[in-house]
Amino acid sequence: MRAANVFHLGVKELRSLARDPIMLALIAYAFTLAIYASSTALPETLNRAPIAIVDEDRSPLSTRIAGAFYPPYFLPPAMIGQAEMDARMDAGLDTFALNIPPGFQRDVLAGRNPAIQLNVDATRMSQAFVGSGHIQAIVSDEVAAFVRRDRARETPPVDLVLRARFNPELNKSWFGAIVQVINNVTMLSIVLTGAALIREREHGTIEHLLVMPVTPLEIMTGKVWAMGLVVLLAAAFSLTFVVQGLLAVPIGGSVALFLAGATVHLFATTSMGIFLGTVARSMPQFGLLLILVMIPLQMLSGGSTPRESMPEAVQFAMLAAPTTHFVILAQAILYRGAGLSVVWPQFVALAVIGSALFACALARFRSAIGAAG
Repeated sequence: MRAANVFHLGVKELRSLARDPIMLALIAYAFTLAIYASSTALPETLNRAPIAIVDEDRSPLSTRIAGAFYPPYFLPPAMIGQAEMDARMDAGLDTFALNIPPGFQRDVLAGRNPAIQLNVDATRMSQAFVGSGHIQAIVSDEVAAFVRRDRARETPPVDLVLRARFNPELNKSWFGAIVQVINNVTMLSIVLTGAALIREREHGTIEHLLVMPVTPLEIMTGKVWAMGLVVLLAAAFSLTFVVQGLLAVPIGGSVALFLAGATVHLFATTSMGIFLGTVARSMPQFGLLLILVMIPLQMLSGGSTPRESMPEAVQFAMLAAPTTHFVILAQAILYRGAGLSVVWPQFVALAVIGSALFACALARFRSAIGAAG
């Protein structure tokens, strides 16, 4: 394999990509708007939920409860009368309506365990499911604090102190932004290399390559380094200007070490893209095949759901996927500030898997070129 041929073939791929506005728009969207949207619009997050309170007690305790609901989880509570509650729920103005009965504080101090009615608009499923638990916890905490203060009780012998490491604010946007970068690195690397190969087949340029003094290894290596470089630069831009700049997400470790791990990962995923490109006979087939491959890679790699929550058979099977090791590596570096001494097993695993995928893709690519010739 001659380095000059590999370099010029890679430059050819970059020029071809530069003339494809759709692919350029996809890359720009995936590492800018898609990152921002996934981090700021998580559907399971309770954000500015509308709540109304019917305060029939009008006591210091009920006032304290009403004052415990504030942004960003809830909008400022609307203080309404009991006659308005059903009408506002029917009109969709409130997701939650809390009804504090008369004599509530008196019954609490007397130890009678009074009940508070919480009406929930269950058609707003994500807010209803998450918000009900939030409201129950808020009311319980406020009542317990009020009773302790009123009765001057001693501090419990055990006090739970919460210290959230790596994400002190428990901000889901921090998680969503980085996970989306990880997912898009995988998706774009497979899409670009597979589409580049299919585009050459559809345009007939594969036949031109066959009469040139280049080998299949040189052709494939040129595609791998060119498309991998594009994705790597886009990921570095996204981490620097979108994640750390626009979204103000703190990065715990070395971005350079993460990009080094991404480089090894791209070696594996670009090889996978070429393999899929040799299997698919057209761009629509490649798109359908991509769906079948990308969904398991992203859902079962541990990025969205911890691997420990999955069946052991799935955990073992996914060790053969490069995304599993890349997610472990990326989260350890970007979230927890891990160094090379911690993530070197993932580097080794990615290198081994990448070499295997590259060998399989090269064999398939040679077979496809032989059939074309």
